[in-house]
Amino acid sequence: MPRSPKTAVPPSRPPVPQAENFRRLRCDHAVEIAQDYAEAIADLAATVGEARVVDLARRLGVTHVTVNRTLARLKRAGYVNTRPYRAIFLTDAGRKLAAESKLRHETVVAFLQSLGVSKKVALMDAEGIEHHVSPETLAAFERRIGRR
Repeated sequence: MPRSPKTAVPPSRPPVPQAENFRRLRCDHAVEIAQDYAEAIADLAATVGEARVVDLARRLGVTHVTVNRTLARLKRAGYVNTRPYRAIFLTDAGRKLAAESKLRHETVVAFLQSLGVSKKVALMDAEGIEHHVSPETLAAFERRIGRR
């Protein structure tokens, strides 16, 4: 006897590879943003003494609303400490993330320049490459530029 449409069990569907790819892409993008924010906060603190929402918004080319939302996520992840109307401070984990990000960025820039890429273009290209380069490739870049 056939089941009524209300009680029918839907056929099982195989996972959709594209959906998994998009999930991973969103996760990777969140990591990239965390790295960029940590690096920018550390740089602002080092150069002007403190990082403020308005300074981050200007530096990263986003609105203060975007900065506040991102800072809330970074705070939940344990990378920053914030208080209303105060400077933004990196936690130990945030400082570590910023240092690793800066080193990776500098390595990619130096590698690109070693290939003859102009500094201006190397700086722009490194912004995308630095987040996606594997540890193995980064080590090869370091060997090429004499850092290992």
